[in-house]
Amino acid sequence: MLSKRPLVIVTRKLPQVVEARMAELFDARFNADDEPMDEAALIAAVQQAEVLVPTVTDRIDEALIAAAGPQLKLIAQFGNGVDNIDVTAARERGVVVTNTPGVLTEDTADLAMALILAVPRRIVEGERLVRDTTWSGWAPTFMLGHRVNGKKLGIIGMGRIGQAVAKRALGFGMEVHYHNRKPVNAIIAHELGATYWESLDQMLARVDIVSVNCPRTPATFHLLNARRLALLRPHCYVVNTSRGDVIDETALTSMLESRALAGAGLDVHEHEPAVNPRLLALENVVLLPHLGSATIEGRIAMGEKVIINIRTAADGHRPPDRVIPSML
Repeated sequence: MLSKRPLVIVTRKLPQVVEARMAELFDARFNADDEPMDEAALIAAVQQAEVLVPTVTDRIDEALIAAAGPQLKLIAQFGNGVDNIDVTAARERGVVVTNTPGVLTEDTADLAMALILAVPRRIVEGERLVRDTTWSGWAPTFMLGHRVNGKKLGIIGMGRIGQAVAKRALGFGMEVHYHNRKPVNAIIAHELGATYWESLDQMLARVDIVSVNCPRTPATFHLLNARRLALLRPHCYVVNTSRGDVIDETALTSMLESRALAGAGLDVHEHEPAVNPRLLALENVVLLPHLGSATIEGRIAMGEKVIINIRTAADGHRPPDRVIPSML
C-alpha cells in the first residue's frame, strides 16, 4: 500500500497547474529540464519512488521493473496508451499500472479530421506556396485537390477515438466504414451510418481514405503492411494519429513516392522523433510532430486523471484507470 503522502517521481515536465496540485498532495519530484530520462535516471527513479509517473516516450520494460525497489507500488502513466510499459512484468511484481483514458478522445479526433481535410485539399502545400511568395494568383486548374464529401472513410479501430472521428466525418458528408475486433453497438452503428467490415482487406480495397485509430499492441504492429497497403487504390489517402509502427512506414513511403497512393497525413512516425527523410521530401504528405492530444485542456485533464489514480491508491482503493494485461 502507498503511504498517505507518497514519493512521486514524474519523468517529464507537466503543465504548471498539474505540478502545483501534485506538490500539494504528494512528495513530488519533477523534471525541471524536460529532457527525457536516460536508463540510469529511470533506474534511480524506480529504486526510490512509490509512484512513477512516466509518459508514452519512456520505456518501462521488464528489466527496468526488475530493478525497482520494493517500495514501487504504482506506475501512473501520463498518457492513454501503455505500449511503452511491460504491464505483465509490473503485475508480477505487484506494481499497479494506470493510464488516462477518455480525456484525449475529442482532441485526437479533431486532429484526425484536420488531416482528413488537409491532405486531399492540399492545404499545407498551398500554405507553403504563399509563404514562399511564389503564388501568381488564382487559375481554374491551379492546386486542384479532392473533395471529402461523398468519399468512403475506412476507420481502423472503432473505440472512443474511432467513433469520434466517425461523427465528424458524418458531418462532412462522408460514408463511414470501419474494421474492429468486433462490431460496435447496433445503436451507435445506426447513428453513425457505419458499415462494419470483418475483413480489413476487403474494407481497404473499397475505401477512399483510411484513418488509423487502433491502439498499439503486438497484434497491430505493421497492421498496414506492404501487402495490405497494396490493396488501396491509387487515389486513396492514409491518415495515422495512432502509433507510427501500426503502418510499415518504409512500404508506405515507397507507395507515396511512386504515386501508388495519393497522399498521407501522419501525426505519428515509426521511429519518432526521427522522421524518414524520404517522407520529408514528398509534397503529398502532411507531417506533424505527434500533436494528437496536444491541447492545454487535454494535458490538464490527463494530469487530473493521474492525480485521481494516485490518490485513490494512497487511500487503499483500486485506482479507476487500472490496466491489466487481459485488457490489452
